Amino acid sequence: MFVLSIAQLLCAAAGPAEAQDRRVFVAEPFIELHTGPGRGYPVFYVAERGAEIEIVRRRTDWFQVRIPRGEQGWVYRDQLAQTLTAAGSPTDIPGISFGEYSGRRWEMGGLYGDFGGANAISIYGAVSLTRNLSVELWLSDVLGRFSNSQLVNANIVHLLYPQRRVSPYFTLGAGQIDTQPKATLVAALDRSDSIAHAGFGVRTYLTRRFVFRAEYKSYVVFTSRDDNEEIQEWKAGFSFFF
Repeated sequence: MFVLSIAQLLCAAAGPAEAQDRRVFVAEPFIELHTGPGRGYPVFYVAERGAEIEIVRRRTDWFQVRIPRGEQGWVYRDQLAQTLTAAGSPTDIPGISFGEYSGRRWEMGGLYGDFGGANAISIYGAVSLTRNLSVELWLSDVLGRFSNSQLVNANIVHLLYPQRRVSPYFTLGAGQIDTQPKATLVAALDRSDSIAHAGFGVRTYLTRRFVFRAEYKSYVVFTSRDDNEEIQEWKAGFSFFF
């Protein structure tokens, strides 16, 4: 359910990409131009064999192209690889590179770790506001000995060195934790509390679309009682960008 919730939030949208300035010619019977960078966007134009198209920019595996009459659309890399250059040679389509990572727009990942002595499984979705700043939505399931909890967090992340493959970052956020105690001799009620956190971590670009991430967070749980709780969390995992 958590994965579906994140996936629904991460619909494709236009974002920064590597600029291009190349003209190629359709070699197959046709290629399809979509209104956006994703298969879910409708096809609005079909360029037939011999048609000239101009590559405008790239966004991971999708390329924005312009046809002679001025309209722009998006073509998947497999179709663009079937075009020819003006010299008649196949169009060279380079793989995903660190340049795409540093200019990424959307990201999704999963991490595993320890939340106050309990096992924690987390997934998140993120959108980049700038090269340094991003906003994240986290959903976590905490499995403890005496209780289980679910966390929902909204975070702001500041990446210190977006131009490097390895970079530390800081995060601040707030959200809610719902706790369900397990059956004991004394009946206990489920509870829902507000939480806030501060933390830091490190990100490492691995290859193609994949990133390794490890982080520490210190939580404050604002309980309905007079004393608030402090919980430490460590986790690590992988993410991919698009």
